[in-house]
Amino acid sequence: MEHSKFIGYVGTYTKGASEGIYTFTLDPGKKQIENVKVAAKLDNPTYVNITKDNRNLYAVVKEGGQGGVAAFSVNAETGELIELNRQLSDGASPCHVSVDAAKQTVVSANYHKGTVSAYTVNDDGSLQQAASVIHHTGSGPNRERQEKSHVHFTGFTPDEKYVVAVDLGNDTVTTYAHGNGKLTEAAVLSVRPGSGPRHLAFHPNRKFAYVMTELSNEVIALEFDEASGTFKELQYISAIPEDFTENSQGSAIHLSSDGRFVYAGNRGHDSIAVFAVKEDGKLSLVEYTPTEGNWPRDFVLDPTEQFVVASNQNSGTLVLYARDAETGKLTLLQKDIPVPDPVCVKFLHA
Repeated sequence: MEHSKFIGYVGTYTKGASEGIYTFTLDPGKKQIENVKVAAKLDNPTYVNITKDNRNLYAVVKEGGQGGVAAFSVNAETGELIELNRQLSDGASPCHVSVDAAKQTVVSANYHKGTVSAYTVNDDGSLQQAASVIHHTGSGPNRERQEKSHVHFTGFTPDEKYVVAVDLGNDTVTTYAHGNGKLTEAAVLSVRPGSGPRHLAFHPNRKFAYVMTELSNEVIALEFDEASGTFKELQYISAIPEDFTENSQGSAIHLSSDGRFVYAGNRGHDSIAVFAVKEDGKLSLVEYTPTEGNWPRDFVLDPTEQFVVASNQNSGTLVLYARDAETGKLTLLQKDIPVPDPVCVKFLHA
């Protein structure tokens, strides 16, 4: 039987050998990653996201002294990307970008500027100028990393009524109501000072969400009220072993679509922590899986969720695991797949 292959994309830093966004194919039959090549040449496309209909990809982009978001059309057969346009503003480029399922709004997070930007999407997938730019203020107790706001993630709530912004600099998770690209603050949750929240992922039941903290390298389990857009803390759980005392910084966080497992990346411990989700939304540790490389910045479950692909930024490699849907555990299949300075990994949707 012929297995359909899955197309993936890797966002990178272009400070070294990287030329931009890379594409690859995952062959589930052979259980391997193949055909790694450049999909689009641009500067520092560190984060990418793909529309639900697979027709468009949005990437963070740097151009000279400006930064912003670039819009692409996707050839779902070949993985080829064609740039539609880019919206730029002066200063550092963003670090995260998301698009809603209805393909009406794109939001980006800017770590250096401490801003959340919202863009209206045109019918062809291209972007209008930012309709809304919100500047965060405040700081945290970590003087080196929290001297000001550092927004690290922007995404949509499951019903897409709200946009959520996670701020590593001031230890907050902020919910914004949105319409026509305009953002209005709805709620703010302050998490433990100095934890440095980085990324957030929702549980499929829409009642829980999980935040990966960069500075304290923990997962925060949250209860989410869909009506009001408010969050409440349930649990803080370390994503690294208690006896690990070297530098480790939390990176990405993702859930299996059945809501049974949470996966969290650790840069320094160089692992993916696997957690089981209990009925009350709290987590219990299953295992730590080594990433066979240095500084795992991100990872992704493939469309079948039988595989996980992780990106080791500092060793310039992808690594492929088989995933056991019953236990949540990961088993190494393939390592040392070269991609220069990989940051973010995404698949076209099945």
